[in-house]
Amino acid sequence: METQNLPAKQNETEIIQQMPTQSAFSIGGFDHAQRVAKMLSQSNLIPDTYKGNIQNTMIALEMANRIGASPLMVMQNLYIVQGKPSWSSSFIIASLNACKRFSPLRFEMSGDGEEYGCQAWAYDIATNEKLQGPKVTWAMAKAEGWLAKSGSKWKTMPELMFRYRAAAFFGRLYAPDILMGMQTAEEVQDVVAQVEEDPRVSEAIEELKEAKTEADFDKIIAKYEDLKGDKAFRKNLIYYQRKQQP
Repeated sequence: METQNLPAKQNETEIIQQMPTQSAFSIGGFDHAQRVAKMLSQSNLIPDTYKGNIQNTMIALEMANRIGASPLMVMQNLYIVQGKPSWSSSFIIASLNACKRFSPLRFEMSGDGEEYGCQAWAYDIATNEKLQGPKVTWAMAKAEGWLAKSGSKWKTMPELMFRYRAAAFFGRLYAPDILMGMQTAEEVQDVVAQVEEDPRVSEAIEELKEAKTEADFDKIIAKYEDLKGDKAFRKNLIYYQRKQQP
């Protein structure tokens, strides 16, 4: 990771501050970043995903470099949910507050019944314009299936979940470079759980077990056309089709 030297005076002693200026994967920065990643991966203070794993640690260093955050902070707040990288909601709020583009993020609760919800807002530091993110409501939570999944935190701590989701929407709209196109861990979990708990998947798998001929399989595939993208459905389809082969 290439750096530039910025001299500073403190107690008449010159101190050199190292400031990252380019990607950890650039020709000039790769060797240095690899040495840093090796050192960090041997620490007991980092999450298990990075311990002894220089490759994962290098990726965390690159992400930290791109958004101007501490590598340790990135490693502690980057989650892998069903193979998808995602940020913790608290990290997104902290990053938006620390980026110095906006005033501290605030949350406004309003509405009644299905329209009760939360909207995140802040002032643009450069223009003093009030920026408002999309409002998250009960109607949205129900329509998206966030309430339906087993163990949903929307049932036990809705006020917190409203704020987390509103912050993610605000960040995705006004600071996509900070989120780097990724969802929050809570968003990914909501989507994954919704797919996994679709009762029609279980029904389809039960019918696949009873299928005896190619015609039977064709009928099931036609009946559950919209489930073709479901991993569990595809996996069982392949398994039971092969099982019927002589």
